[in-house]
Amino acid sequence: MKKIIGIILIVLVGLILRLIAIDKSSGLWNDEYVSYMIAARPLGESFINGIKSQCHMPFYYLYLKSVMFIFGQSDIILRLSSVFTGVLSIIVMYFAGKEKNIRTGIYCAAFAAISSFLIYYSQEVRLYSILFLFSALTLLFTLNILKNPDTKNLILFALSCFLVLFTHTIGFVYIFFLLVYVSCKLFNTHKNLILKMWGIITVLLLLLTPQIIGILFRKVFSQWWGSFSPSALGFWVTDYFSPVLTNFTGAPSNFFYNFKSGFIIFALIPSLISLCFVGYSLKSRENRELLYIIIAVLVVITAASMTGKLVFITKYTIETYPLLILLFCAGADSMQNKALRNTGLTIFCFLSLFFLLVSPLAANKIPRKEGHKLAADLISKADLKKDDVIILQYYDKGRFSKYYDFSDINVISMNKGNFAGYIRPDVSYSAAYNNGKNEFRNEFAGRTNDYFVNKLIKELNPHKNQKVVLITLDSVSFFNAQTVKGIAANDTYYSQVPLFFLVFSYLKNETVEILTENYTMTGVWKNGEWNAMVFTKLNNN
Repeated sequence: MKKIIGIILIVLVGLILRLIAIDKSSGLWNDEYVSYMIAARPLGESFINGIKSQCHMPFYYLYLKSVMFIFGQSDIILRLSSVFTGVLSIIVMYFAGKEKNIRTGIYCAAFAAISSFLIYYSQEVRLYSILFLFSALTLLFTLNILKNPDTKNLILFALSCFLVLFTHTIGFVYIFFLLVYVSCKLFNTHKNLILKMWGIITVLLLLLTPQIIGILFRKVFSQWWGSFSPSALGFWVTDYFSPVLTNFTGAPSNFFYNFKSGFIIFALIPSLISLCFVGYSLKSRENRELLYIIIAVLVVITAASMTGKLVFITKYTIETYPLLILLFCAGADSMQNKALRNTGLTIFCFLSLFFLLVSPLAANKIPRKEGHKLAADLISKADLKKDDVIILQYYDKGRFSKYYDFSDINVISMNKGNFAGYIRPDVSYSAAYNNGKNEFRNEFAGRTNDYFVNKLIKELNPHKNQKVVLITLDSVSFFNAQTVKGIAANDTYYSQVPLFFLVFSYLKNETVEILTENYTMTGVWKNGEWNAMVFTKLNNN
């Protein structure tokens, strides 16, 4: 009875930590907004096309659409959908750890409850909360099938693997190594079961073939714009084992870039304690074999990052996180020196909870500076009339329509899908995708671009008292005109700087120059990462 009460209390703590600051005043940011836009489409061809346009598998969008259909589309409801799966994960991790013993199960549940990484993604309108849940299920059913390799456990194991594959595009890396592990463990005694397992997974995977092919051959600019840095591996450890989260969209190149007392106390100390527990768990052969799965996944993701296929972001390896939690908890449970174990666990839990409850940078309080509502609030502040114009750079108006009504306002959008047509008329999207740096280098270097000037002026159609609001995003357009020219003139720098930063810095700088020559600046506002520059046509000249 005491253990049941303990688990209930752990789940309640996890729920409370996930509900703190759940209402984000900044609204949904880019990836979250994509989730919302797709799930909000009518069920049918439009919804299917929305899924096809993405680089991830369909399950999360189906789940979110179901939630929206039943409970509505408010930001709170969307975030609560991730809270729900996050809380379920705590329970599943208890049962996964319980396959070792009850104390390990309690440790696993407690770790999942206070994990800053899981808390953060339990408040995100993205797939990672439910993906962790499915990954925890694969761990549970892996341990089950190794103990009792019967048809029931085979079906549950195969289904959990399919759910991961049906949710995360690169989840196949983890599932492949997991299948190899289970096959090696059972092949000598259960060959027929292993053959059935591979057969079931293959059949289920064939169902996803159209989406996989579409993802492989789709040309879509996304976040693959950074180069690999070894520091990402360090932040992988601190993201998973400490309350300090860093590698959301790309790791700083220097692991010690923020090497202050706070980082040492709240990032390094919990991480070192965790590594000690994980290391202690490796006395068990079974735990060492689980670690091999984690290492194999890390090697593949690192290799893909080093070759420029993707950016090494901690969340892309979230399938391995349940394994890491289990190793941590199994190591703590098996440590014979109780004083050392209890001291380590107490320090780990205290630092994690203290940071979560006190720090403004806690997982549940981290500001979403790119939230689209922030930009919409800036537009509202400008008090636009029917013939006024909004220039949106980086996103189109569909990314803000949840928070602002564009029906009576002229909108010019220079976004990720059409930027090439604003810089040069003869460069297609495909050419920009494949060879954008060579195509646009002369423009970046300062060549006069009469085409862009004439195109923008024609779209603006300036007239007296007309107001123009330019909305830009600092995180992608932070170079001034002189810096862009300097980068373009230096072969080394030019090869290193991602194309998108150059493109949208260039568009911002050129647009500001054109507006300054034809209008009078009457306002400059900032909200998070968003900037609004307001220009007014005070005369007809």
